[in-house]
Amino acid sequence: RLALIFFLVLLDCAALLAAPWLIGRCIDAMGGGEGGADPSVLGVALAALVAAWVIDTLIVVVQGWLMAGASQSIVRSLRKGLFGKLQRLPVSLFDRWSHGDLMSRLANDVDNISGTIAQSTTQLLSTVLGIAGSLALMLALSPLLTLAALVTVPLVFLLTRSISRKTRVLFREQQAVLGALNGHVEETMSGIDVVKAFGREAQATGDFLELNGKLRDVGTKAQIWSGFIMPLMNVINNIGFAAVAAVGGILAVRGLVTVGIIASFLSYSRQFTRPLNELANIWNSLQTAVAGAERVFELMDQAEEPADRPEAVAIGAIGSAAAGRLPSLRGDVELDSVSFGYREDTMVIRDVSFSAPAGSVTALVGPTGAGKTTIVNLIARFYDVSSGTVRIDGRDVRDYARDGFRRSFGIVLQDSYLFSGTIRENILYGDPGAGEAAMRKAAAMANAVHFIERMPRGFDTELQEGGWPLSEGQRQLVAIARAVLADPAILILDEATSSVDTRTELHIQEAMLSLMEGRTSFIIAHRLSTIRDADRILVLDGGRIVESGSHAELMASGGLYRRMYESQL
Repeated sequence: RLALIFFLVLLDCAALLAAPWLIGRCIDAMGGGEGGADPSVLGVALAALVAAWVIDTLIVVVQGWLMAGASQSIVRSLRKGLFGKLQRLPVSLFDRWSHGDLMSRLANDVDNISGTIAQSTTQLLSTVLGIAGSLALMLALSPLLTLAALVTVPLVFLLTRSISRKTRVLFREQQAVLGALNGHVEETMSGIDVVKAFGREAQATGDFLELNGKLRDVGTKAQIWSGFIMPLMNVINNIGFAAVAAVGGILAVRGLVTVGIIASFLSYSRQFTRPLNELANIWNSLQTAVAGAERVFELMDQAEEPADRPEAVAIGAIGSAAAGRLPSLRGDVELDSVSFGYREDTMVIRDVSFSAPAGSVTALVGPTGAGKTTIVNLIARFYDVSSGTVRIDGRDVRDYARDGFRRSFGIVLQDSYLFSGTIRENILYGDPGAGEAAMRKAAAMANAVHFIERMPRGFDTELQEGGWPLSEGQRQLVAIARAVLADPAILILDEATSSVDTRTELHIQEAMLSLMEGRTSFIIAHRLSTIRDADRILVLDGGRIVESGSHAELMASGGLYRRMYESQL
């Protein structure tokens, strides 16, 4: 499509370049030249001139239609690539970058690129061809007049260069501030309950107004500076036009050129300077697109999750294990001298070693910040260890293909997240291929059926982003049902019952006993009464395992676990 557009641009330039020459022929045919009037030549020249203008009009229409489709296809591919990139980025990047800023890159910055592609690509092609063609024909008509026309070119170059230096910085700053503004809006909307609970509406509004004002200021400066180009270019063009007219008049008086040639040359000089104007204007709009593109490709250039090793073992193959594939994991987990830090200079866990046999239940307890969630994140390979090894079924977790490996986990987090859609769709997220009976069974095991069936449309009740109108406890139950349906080999429950009342918690614990049967399970809990039956309890403090054993053993030892347990009672 772009090749066809380029071909049409060539035809359009040819038609536009022919028009001034035909105008000169018409003037000379009417008696402006030395040979007097020539009606036959005039008729042919006029017909050709009309044809050139009609061709130009048709080409512009077709070219615009093609370019609109081509630009949207390019932007669609860019958005697809950028969103796909987001799926391949490590979790650590989303911890560091504002979600609103990421969305701004995907939406606003890509839109800026789209607008520039649609409006400026054909303009840029026709501008370059128009300048080259006009210059060649001007030289052919009169080298002396061409020198007069070229007097203004250095002025155009200096003007564009000086203004673009300023606008480039301003447009880049404008996109950065827009990203910050979107980040603030996303953060405020996500935490609107907290904003209202602490009466911070005025502060949130004030922060928004500050960012909005900064965006207005930098946007105004960018538009003012970019607006200088066209008026100043018009002044330069008029100087050039006057110079050509003056030199042309002198040459005509001396008989060196005809009036028709001067008329043609004035048109060509307009066609030469007009693209220079357009080029300056395009260059200015390109600054916005480049600022957006820099932000888009900054994200595209971020390091992805490490690629699977060439010898990585795939999990979840259909049929028997073959060709280096495993139908599923058994669930033997071992951490060997593992240390990890979200930053290289700060270790969150240090020299942690333990093993969890397949089918066992391991509980992780300890003060906030002790490293409990970090350990399960390393087991699920959301992060790779800084040192040491995490093994599952005797293999380093990095020796498994990541996709099938993560499908072997069922994870219920403290902050359950539900997507917009029906309750049915949210539960089936655990296994999209599961049938109705399996989905309902999973909901029943999570003790969620009783409230789902009381909803207006049952399992087909529509949820908004985040799970509204369900309560926190109900959202957690749906999330648990989703994990049940996934039928994982390894189950991770990170404060899974923190958002439910005591009565519901008892029902969930009963469901958990059935769910954990035959699966390796890791439970993070602050309510120590919920993990008394765990096969092994690991007590963490300061990133290290300070105690390990069953509930009875740890109570008998009289250490940190006993003090924590008794303080809760």
